[in-house]
Amino acid sequence: MIEFLNIKQITRRNKQELMQAFEAVLDSGWFIMGNALRNFEQEFAGYCGTKSCIGVANGLDALILILEAYKEMGFMKPGDEVIVPSNTYIASILAISKAGLTPVLCEPDIHSYLLDPALIEEKISNKTKAILPVHLYGQVCDMDPIMAIAKNFNLKVIEDCAQSQGAVYRGKRCGNLGDAAGFSFYPGKNLGALGDAGAVTTQDEALAEIISAWRNYGSHKKYENLYLGINSRLDELQAAFLSVKLKSLDADNQKRREIAQYYINHIQNPHIVLPASKNSDVLNDLTHVWHVFVVRTEKRDSFQQYLLDHGVQTVIHYPIPPHQQKAYKSLHTQQFPISEKIHNQVISLPISPVMQAEEYEKVCQVVNLFS
Repeated sequence: MIEFLNIKQITRRNKQELMQAFEAVLDSGWFIMGNALRNFEQEFAGYCGTKSCIGVANGLDALILILEAYKEMGFMKPGDEVIVPSNTYIASILAISKAGLTPVLCEPDIHSYLLDPALIEEKISNKTKAILPVHLYGQVCDMDPIMAIAKNFNLKVIEDCAQSQGAVYRGKRCGNLGDAAGFSFYPGKNLGALGDAGAVTTQDEALAEIISAWRNYGSHKKYENLYLGINSRLDELQAAFLSVKLKSLDADNQKRREIAQYYINHIQNPHIVLPASKNSDVLNDLTHVWHVFVVRTEKRDSFQQYLLDHGVQTVIHYPIPPHQQKAYKSLHTQQFPISEKIHNQVISLPISPVMQAEEYEKVCQVVNLFS
């Protein structure tokens, strides 16, 4: 069986360094808010090109904390609106709701699956305070027009970088393209921890200062609480593990591009719609880090079963659009035909930095024989 993602094998490559990192934290006797966290925050801020990185417990909290901090700064208030793509993973939308704000869903481009800048302005009202573009599947949104709209309407831009660690847009890494960004380091991500983990990056030092306190019960100094914060701290072990894995992120992303290039060159099946990259030279297209390789087909159920029968494991990202989830009954009356088409047709083929040539070659062979 060709696994969709062999996390065990990915992790095993760094076993010695990870064990050394574990022992260093263990021997330090300091497991929360210590040197390992500070080191990773400095390293990841440097990697993204931002002034600040604040380690938090997970990607959902990263987005929530950004929104809560903007409320503390007086830029937002309960009930204000945030524009978000209608085909994202539900965490992007949950963050808005959990912060007491209102998600306003906007359709994506059918080819890139990313937020369509041409559709944003019609969603803006006098309650709109932010745009939350999601760099879905590892490809960066077209940020220039999004930033221009935000500037024109005095809106904040909050990047959801949960799937795009290392992606580049016009010479800048994601996480440094808007006003703030939320990252997830869930184990299956391109930069994955060995458990839940997340971070916020920003150039806004005032925002970073508030988030740093909010993640720690609203406190900078023990027993002195400035805000009604939460407990969302990136622990020392996960920070140390992430510092180890950050070293190989660019090389891992390049291996993903090599596999994506092979798929695009060799999958030739009229039933399968390949992903559309902004650059035909996928191997050198830094805007896409191929967190997942998503194709579309009207025969998804039979295609998935066929692949499984032939030893290829797949995953659907994602089967149910957010506006049709039970958690969002208030959105059930809304229709998003592009998103619904995407969610009904997408399926992700195996891609990872540890895939062998014979594995992705076999995937192409099997896909091409599907009818």
